[in-house]
Amino acid sequence: MDQISWNDFEKVQLRVGTIVKVEDFPEARKPAYKVWVDLGEDIGIKKSSAQITHHYSKETLHNKQVVCVVNFPEKQIGPLLSQILITGFADENGDILLAVPDQQVPNGAKLH
Repeated sequence: MDQISWNDFEKVQLRVGTIVKVEDFPEARKPAYKVWVDLGEDIGIKKSSAQITHHYSKETLHNKQVVCVVNFPEKQIGPLLSQILITGFADENGDILLAVPDQQVPNGAKLH
């Protein structure tokens, strides 16, 4: 495993946000949702594609807080311009479980 410096870690902006909107993403190559996340007043609402359909329905995602990388360059995913990366962990089958705080925190809070 490559080691990184503290300065390398500080470059990655991991912030918490609340999912405010979820739509199906039928144009995606793998099953996915279009997801909008409120990352607080300073960052605003950003959108992303998330391959999380196995463990989550659209209804269970609404108002869920998630950890996002907010300083990657935007990426075109089919017709969607993804602005953030919603983080998660693969289970034993490769299906993603979201990385979430265990208590409510303010939108935009930075992971330390």
